[in-house]
Amino acid sequence: MSFLTLSITLIFVLIPILLSKTLRLGLEKDTIIATVRSIIQLLAVGYILKFVFDSESLFYIFLMVTLMIVVATHNAQKKGAAIKGITWKVGVTLVFVEVLTQGILIGFNITPPTAQYVISISGMIIGNSMVLAILFLNRFTAEVDDHQDEMELILSLGGTPKQAIHSQLIKSIKASMIPTIESQKTVGLVQLPGMMSGQIIAGADPIQAVQFQLLIIFLLLTTAAVTSVMLGFLSYPTLFNDRMQLLRGK
Repeated sequence: MSFLTLSITLIFVLIPILLSKTLRLGLEKDTIIATVRSIIQLLAVGYILKFVFDSESLFYIFLMVTLMIVVATHNAQKKGAAIKGITWKVGVTLVFVEVLTQGILIGFNITPPTAQYVISISGMIIGNSMVLAILFLNRFTAEVDDHQDEMELILSLGGTPKQAIHSQLIKSIKASMIPTIESQKTVGLVQLPGMMSGQIIAGADPIQAVQFQLLIIFLLLTTAAVTSVMLGFLSYPTLFNDRMQLLRGK
């Protein structure tokens, strides 16, 4: 695709702008900003990745993955600002998920330890883990706020913090995992995933594309489960003090 052809696709940006203007939604400015930012960010990343892929330097690979984790951590931690130490909790979770998944992929020779594979797959893993962290923190903080009286009652009757928050924790973990599980139930029937579609458009054999897409699907299931569970069990203890009293307020 040439830059001239790409510029024609801006028609798809003009359509929502015109609809927003016609219906007075007030989203024209945000749409333009989002479009400009996406163009600048993706082009910049494209040139950076070309340099990293050509160099095949482990240092640059590590640097790119680290940058992804830092940005994802910064974005996700905003949703759990009320939880003490949420930044390092999210960061540790993302690092663990990345090390676990890449360790399995490289350790079992599923994918080679090259920049092309490590960075591309890490982007999907970390991005998905970030979204799962945001979903979990949104639901978890809401559950704690809505059931504070119930939790304090359990504590007053001699229950432990783990017992008091068990129901809210499990509900939050399940709620954050459901979108991933449900989307994968209809994969291939309702939608052709991005990675698979991209490979087919690039001329890859459809069966080979399906195999790589299945790899990503299995990875995202692990990402969803590990992110939600690990972040949940790292977060809940800090909602209580040493005397097993709930610290959060409504």
